Amino acid sequence: MLKKFLKILLLFTCACLLLVPNSRAQKAISISKVVNRNDDISSNDINKVKNAVIVSDTLRGWDIHWKGSFKGAQSSYNNWSSGGVNTISVTGSSLFNALYRDGLFAYALNTDLRYGLSYIDSKGTRKINDKIAINNKFSRLFGADSSWTFFANVNFTTQFDQGFDYSDDNKILISEFMAPAYFTQIVGLAYIPSDILSFNAGLALKETFVLNDSLSTVYGLAEGDNFRFEPGFSLNIEFEKEILKNVTLKTSVESFTNINRPIRRTDLFFNTELIGSINDYLNMSFQFVAVYDDDFSKQLQIKQVLAAGLSFTLL
Repeated sequence: MLKKFLKILLLFTCACLLLVPNSRAQKAISISKVVNRNDDISSNDINKVKNAVIVSDTLRGWDIHWKGSFKGAQSSYNNWSSGGVNTISVTGSSLFNALYRDGLFAYALNTDLRYGLSYIDSKGTRKINDKIAINNKFSRLFGADSSWTFFANVNFTTQFDQGFDYSDDNKILISEFMAPAYFTQIVGLAYIPSDILSFNAGLALKETFVLNDSLSTVYGLAEGDNFRFEPGFSLNIEFEKEILKNVTLKTSVESFTNINRPIRRTDLFFNTELIGSINDYLNMSFQFVAVYDDDFSKQLQIKQVLAAGLSFTLL
């Protein structure tokens, strides 16, 4: 299963490289943006625009965005010959981004909060989505025209509520707030060849917290232990592109390798999300997540979410 997953990642990386436009095309795109924002600049005066491209496309000061959304689904059956189960599901999310740039230095804060419940007739209410993710990234460009940067990441991830395994009609607690929680720090180099693709590699520290003693062994800790420290290195690829009008593909692949373990025990995280905007308020999305973490399971973890809902801008 792991070998198959690695092959998928390799194919994905190759596909991304084929989609990256060359530097000349990138400058043309940037120049177009400058011309659209500056009526006094002629689209034919390339030499005068050349230096303005970097200035105009480089953030100065703060840029803050905050978006929220509610997505749901409902089905109801009454004397329906094909059968069916009445269900109602609702998921709320909050995405907050704060970006700052001063010369060659940049900082980015991203918070991703999601929580969803589903009511299933005769089964009761069950959690279908739960995430707390806070990511901080500090970076410094090698130079104004460079695609390389130094970076430092400080990230935190956990969930709001209790999670259960309902297999075989049993209800077994497998997670809750701060059980588990992951705190990671990464320092390294990033290569950003275009505005749709980036590569990151660096030395990493990973701390795992499981504050519920009964769940310690579920996440690879010794019985009764609440904390594990792991030194290692991390690799990350991120890709984002509007592949069709009003349809955006966001994909990321991340790995963490503990230097004290065999490389075959590398943790792998693959996330891809397809987002389509119907208008300024309505959207549809499909998310696919695959995780390999043998501290929890030797099998690949899979999550798929298809949703439609209402989105709104708070900031």
